[in-house]
Amino acid sequence: MRTIAAQYVFTSAGKPLRRGVVTADDDGTILAVEDTGGELTERAATEFYNGIIIPGMVNSHSHLELSHMRDLIPGGGGLQKFILAVRDRREAEQDAVTTAAEKADREMRDGGIVACGDISNTPASFDVKRRSPIRYLTFTELFGSDPLLATSRMNEALKVADAATKAGLPGNITPHAVYSVSEQLFSLVRQHINPDSVISLHFLESEDERKMAERHVERALTLASLSSQLILVHNTVITHGEAVKLASAGNTWFCLCPSSNMRISGTMPPVALIRKITARIVAGTDSLASNDKLDLLTELRLLHEASPDTPLEEVIRWGTINGAEALKMSESLGSIEPGKKPGLLLLEPVDLVNLRLLPHSRVRRLL
Repeated sequence: MRTIAAQYVFTSAGKPLRRGVVTADDDGTILAVEDTGGELTERAATEFYNGIIIPGMVNSHSHLELSHMRDLIPGGGGLQKFILAVRDRREAEQDAVTTAAEKADREMRDGGIVACGDISNTPASFDVKRRSPIRYLTFTELFGSDPLLATSRMNEALKVADAATKAGLPGNITPHAVYSVSEQLFSLVRQHINPDSVISLHFLESEDERKMAERHVERALTLASLSSQLILVHNTVITHGEAVKLASAGNTWFCLCPSSNMRISGTMPPVALIRKITARIVAGTDSLASNDKLDLLTELRLLHEASPDTPLEEVIRWGTINGAEALKMSESLGSIEPGKKPGLLLLEPVDLVNLRLLPHSRVRRLL
């Protein structure tokens, strides 16, 4: 058993606790959380840290299977050029894919990530995810704008989904984006969604998407009506009206990946706008094809800088309990509460006066 205290404890289940105390069992299960009101007295065997304790983080969007593409695609070309570059350069030997995925998985683990919503177009990363201490939810993703190929694309996806099941990886079949899926393929996808499904959809990442397809909001709302949770990824050019309509569904989550957006198009997602509409915001790293590291704390810091009026504890929720709820993992992850096993991280150094992350803030695993 360990008793751990810090200048602040952000439980992601309530208000920040000034000099709070967390007691955990040897297996990481939280036994008790104490609010000392800031009046912590010296106690034997209590570890005290000069930082902020938070739960383990949840990365709501990644592409582990693209980790071998680190530094292959220059930034700044826009979404269409990026998609073409991924298509043309993603093929690699399985050993190279596995080695890069293992390294990326370790980086996420070392960076405090305990769970991840991960896109898979192939089974290439499944063995890495199967062996990882990170809890993955795998989204078997479909592309296909040619209606004549809809059935074959679905059959290919079903094979990948079956491989995920055999590897012991939970997941769902999901469409890539509105613009990249034909009406025929979208109809087939709907047949594989049930009320327990968690669905991921790349959404309004650039203005180019509006030119390539229509009815973005309508298609997203259709997916939301069929599923348990819908994670809308990027939202870089979403409007106020679109966000209001989508948030009204009640089970939509707005996943923001600022590093990726800045690298591809130089555009920061409108976090302040979305925050005024809904609290259902989550964060993702995207892939190493569009990011130089899979560091969720960096994504949270960038979002906080873009929305400086947002309290830090709220930003931390985006990367902890909100992600756990979006991925339906909140029964054990996402918040520091008795009975849960969320992992404990120490944020340091931090501006403890103004409660803000610093450019050199890092996380250290305590549990």
